[in-house]
Amino acid sequence: MAEERMTEKQEEIREAKKQLRRRIRERLRSLPADYVRTAGMDIQGQILSSARYHKAESIFLFVSMPKETPTDRILRQALSDGKKVYVPKCGAKEMQAVRIQDIEHLYPGMLGILEPSDCSETVKAEELDLILVPCLAAAPDGRRLGHGGGYYDRFLEGHTENAVCLCFRRMFCDEIPMDQYDVPMPCVITERENTETENTETEKTAEKEEEREDRQ
Repeated sequence: MAEERMTEKQEEIREAKKQLRRRIRERLRSLPADYVRTAGMDIQGQILSSARYHKAESIFLFVSMPKETPTDRILRQALSDGKKVYVPKCGAKEMQAVRIQDIEHLYPGMLGILEPSDCSETVKAEELDLILVPCLAAAPDGRRLGHGGGYYDRFLEGHTENAVCLCFRRMFCDEIPMDQYDVPMPCVITERENTETENTETEKTAEKEEEREDRQ
């Protein structure tokens, strides 16, 4: 019975996310082009001027699509600054962080998203100094609504300490449902604010391990 209730609850959350994504995508489509351009420049400026960016030797960032928070300026600057730059390469269920050394090495891949063709150099999330995460919407407490593939949740599981979610302020949403597979963000950056949360998966994992040891 408990498993049945859990399955029903998971199905309710899945359906709630599906409905929310539909509404959020409609809101995204209605964002004025001037707002997207200006807010995108401000968000990228916040990243490039941050201590996180300047301290990072390696950075993982998504290659933005239209209506996503743009990352083109960060990508070009990070390559120019000599940082180790990694971008996503998505398979059927998993996502790899693949190093690129030139923006010209990106080609249309899954769903038309630019991806690297050479996947010879990859790293895991825990090896990266800065991870920039996309979203459809986010909440100030770090809840994140992605596109529904679960790629970032699986990639970041247990290692979110260096993750930063980029979100248009107009896409903040307080009604994002979460299940046990969703990974909350420790930091959300918009064009207006840098919101630190208490969601660090590495710390939570260590706390859970300590609790188990105390009970033994």
